[in-house]
Amino acid sequence: MKQKQIFDIFSKTKKEKIIPKHKIEIDYRERNCLVPSLLKKLNFEIEIKELKVADYIVKDVAIERKTIDDFISSMINRRLSNQLQELQQYENKLLIIEGFEHQDLYSQNVNANALRGFILSILLKYKVPIIFTKNQEDTAKFIYILANKQTKEMSLNAKKKTLNKKEQLQFIIESFPGIGPKTAKKLLEKFNSIKNIINSSKEELKEILGIKAETIKKIIDQEY
Repeated sequence: MKQKQIFDIFSKTKKEKIIPKHKIEIDYRERNCLVPSLLKKLNFEIEIKELKVADYIVKDVAIERKTIDDFISSMINRRLSNQLQELQQYENKLLIIEGFEHQDLYSQNVNANALRGFILSILLKYKVPIIFTKNQEDTAKFIYILANKQTKEMSLNAKKKTLNKKEQLQFIIESFPGIGPKTAKKLLEKFNSIKNIINSSKEELKEILGIKAETIKKIIDQEY
C-alpha cells in the first residue's frame, strides 16, 4: 500500500514553486535564532531592523517571542510586563512561548501557582493571546500560517438583528422578573398571546410559573 505523502513546509525535496509572501519585519535581536532564516527559506520578504515594540510584525499583528527560560526570567524581573504594556499599542498582538519540545514550563525554578497567575494576567489583564510552540521551526510555521491567513473585511453596514413576530412576543414576556426564554415560550404556547397572559388568573399562571405567579400578577395589576 502506497504511503500517503505528508506536506511539510520545510521539506528540502519539495519541488513546487513557492509564491512570494508578505513582508515580515523582525527585530535585529532575533537574527541569531533560526526563525528568520526559516521564514526567509519560505520566500518571505524579511526586513531586519530595530523594532521599538515586539519581535515580529506580521501584517497588522505584533508578536513577542519568548523561549521558556526567557519567559521565566522576564517574568521575574518584570521586563515582560513592560513589553506587554507596550504591545497594547497594537490592536492585534500575540505572545509566543517556545521550547515545549524539550522543556516543561512548570519544572522551572519558580512557584507554579505564581506562574499560572501570571499567565492568567497576560490573558485577562493585558488581553494578549498566548501560543505555546515546540521549537523554533514550530514558531516559524505559526507565523507562516498567520502571514497567509485571509482576513475578512468587517461590514460597515452592520445592523441589529430584526426579531420576527414570535421572538418579539417572547422578548416582551422575558422582561418580567424570573421568566427566561423557556418559560416565556411555554406561556405563549399555552395562552397564545400577551393579552391572554395578562388577563389570565393567578391559578392559571401557577400551572407554569408556580409561586412566581403571585409576583407576576402583582406587577400586571400594579398601577403606575
